[in-house]
Amino acid sequence: MKIGCFPYDTTRQLFETTSVETAATLPEIFERAIRGEFDVAELGLTFSLRLLEEGTPLVALPIFPNRVFRHSCVFVHARSGITGPGDLTGRTIGEFGTYGQDSGVWAKGILMDEHGFRPETNRWVIGGLEHPAEPFAFIPHPRPDGLDVTTAGKETLSDLLDSGEIDALFSANVPQCVLDGSPNVVRLFPDFAARERDYHRRTGIFPIMHTIVVRRDLLRDDPGLARRVYTMFEAAKDAAAERYRRGRRLYQVQTMLPWTNALVDDTLAEFGEDWWPYGISANRTALDTYLRYHHEQGLSSRRWRIEEVFTPELLGT
Repeated sequence: MKIGCFPYDTTRQLFETTSVETAATLPEIFERAIRGEFDVAELGLTFSLRLLEEGTPLVALPIFPNRVFRHSCVFVHARSGITGPGDLTGRTIGEFGTYGQDSGVWAKGILMDEHGFRPETNRWVIGGLEHPAEPFAFIPHPRPDGLDVTTAGKETLSDLLDSGEIDALFSANVPQCVLDGSPNVVRLFPDFAARERDYHRRTGIFPIMHTIVVRRDLLRDDPGLARRVYTMFEAAKDAAAERYRRGRRLYQVQTMLPWTNALVDDTLAEFGEDWWPYGISANRTALDTYLRYHHEQGLSSRRWRIEEVFTPELLGT
């Protein structure tokens, strides 16, 4: 099989034991997957759902190599007057590549649920984060009727935020202006780590960004393939978790990050032994919430059910 995914802790073993291809950026992997270059590939959840509307030849498996809490992903211009979620109303907000990236779907949904945020009141600017780029050409771009969406053109979203030409940015990646220490940009939630922990304790949700997809024709011709792919990715993820568990004895000296051991201990106490579960059962709440957000934000024509999104062979996982 030709496999394409990003090198994470969760997939490291695959790169050591299997022939796996990657790319410099995740959108490159997604585009190649959608164009049929891979048999098995990583794909953003929103990309998978957008293609599902059109009868995609790709089928999702409940494997989730990329998960990130998203209170940290909203950045604002320091002189915009935005000091809390209520100040986002009527503002101009940037988003990378498309309206409704996975990170944006989660951030908007959480803000809608907990702070009354209404994305339709905003002006949205789509573009490249660090390099000028047009909206992704390899996916559909559904959005609610009447939503004000423009493109950044030759400007970058990082520069637009730094200069104040946009008031805020919903971003999967930390913009370069923040990494450079610009005084012009701050996070909407400076205390994001505490907020994310509180969110997890209240909801049980660890936001899922990406899934693994397989060509539909391969699953049809080989009924056992879905289970083998699932087992392969789960073994790689479990191997990564075991490295951290073994590392506790040596204070995680295999990493360069101070206090990693304390963080691993805290994570085990909060999440239990499997803090990064695959399968439907352990992720039903997170998946249901995402499917609701996707529909509420006008990215799906209807609210999809989990059973319609993932391959039937793995619905019992």
